[in-house]
Amino acid sequence: MAAIDYQSRIPNNVGLSDDRALQRALEHWQPAFLDWWKELGPAKFQGHEVYLRTAVSVDTQGWAHFDYVKMPEYRWGIFLADKEAERQIGFGDFRGKPVWQQVPADFRSVLRRLIVTQGDTEPASVEQQRLLALNAPSLYDMRNLFQVNVEEGRHLWAMVYLLHAYFGRDGREEAEELLVRHSGDSNHPRLLETFNEPIDDWLSFFMFAYFTDRDGKYQLKSLAESGFDPLARTCRFMLTEEAHHMSVGETGIARIIRRTLDEMHALRSDDPAQLREAGVIDLPLLQRYINYWFSSALDLFGSEISSNAANYFANGLKGRPDEISFEDHDASAAIEMIDGPSGQESVPMRNAMNYVTRAAYIRDCQIGLTRWNRLIAKEGFNTVLKLPAQRFRRNVGLWAAASVDTDGNPCSADVIARALPSQGDRAYARALMVGVDVPGKFANWIAPPDRGINNNPLEFAYVRAI
Repeated sequence: MAAIDYQSRIPNNVGLSDDRALQRALEHWQPAFLDWWKELGPAKFQGHEVYLRTAVSVDTQGWAHFDYVKMPEYRWGIFLADKEAERQIGFGDFRGKPVWQQVPADFRSVLRRLIVTQGDTEPASVEQQRLLALNAPSLYDMRNLFQVNVEEGRHLWAMVYLLHAYFGRDGREEAEELLVRHSGDSNHPRLLETFNEPIDDWLSFFMFAYFTDRDGKYQLKSLAESGFDPLARTCRFMLTEEAHHMSVGETGIARIIRRTLDEMHALRSDDPAQLREAGVIDLPLLQRYINYWFSSALDLFGSEISSNAANYFANGLKGRPDEISFEDHDASAAIEMIDGPSGQESVPMRNAMNYVTRAAYIRDCQIGLTRWNRLIAKEGFNTVLKLPAQRFRRNVGLWAAASVDTDGNPCSADVIARALPSQGDRAYARALMVGVDVPGKFANWIAPPDRGINNNPLEFAYVRAI
């Protein structure tokens, strides 16, 4: 098991001190990262002490360390999962060959693009969420936001390490560009449009953590299969952090539902107008946010039919999530049936990798909705939250710009608009966002969690000024 060297200026488990040139290059990048964090990281809480979790090793027991730390002093670093002896490429045309410890020359630009695209999402989400702490519904939630933020910062470090260590001058330039692009910047936006959308209320944050970070999970699981071993090992470790982000989203939405159900019982009504007068989030509004964020996340998987995805798979660069669970690891003769505007299409499996990965993502998303619907049904209400059809509000792929409703049927533009949060909906959600910074107290629109963090009580001071 690889322990982490926390004595170095840049904590790592990759023996950074043995490569002085690489160490100097990363130490040169580090001040720019800290400047970015202080400017575009969480606003107004840089001097507070936050009860954060920090890795002390890369095994499953390495997450046991919690302590107060100021966020600019968080021990960001470079952590890779342990190397597997004699690991082989598990899919595509190079299946059975030893994994690569260096970048194959033929795939240099493709691998760099994959790493840059993944790396660009990490600081983007921090930028999107930088003002949320100002109206956090509790110190518990504020702390969870900050935990997500610092881990996204570390995920940026993971990709920057790969760029510096394996891509020479091009990699160093790409690493600098990761701090030049900013979410929503008209001149230098982030690469993927979802990461340029503002997140200015906590309902959006919980949706983002549930749906968008879950896309991140499936991208990381696909890259964790890569024949480029340093990338695979980096992503395997990142997945241990991504699980917390999705949990924040799922439990946050569940707590919103619980609070709304309490008010529905008290009012003996599910009327949205009455519930809004009581200051909670009505379930139809919650459904419209689900429609928005789920459809936005689907576009992150790319087109259902993709020659790029086929090439990634063929060349051993990016596999399917949990590749070992498939029987056919070559997939050169297999066929996938895909639903398109003209009906079912027969598509070579390698060209349908985005579709296959997206299908696994959708099944995973449904698990949370099943749990939320059980909460609702248990309290005697018949509202059922659902994922919209895959073809709804798509901007990428076969169904891009198609006018279909949440059931996937043709409809007019105003039907689509009514299925999404209106300006009034968003204004109402923002109006609820009044910060609560008293330990153990929670905003009116969300229920407390079942338990505190690391067995601490809810009254624990998860964030404290000094």
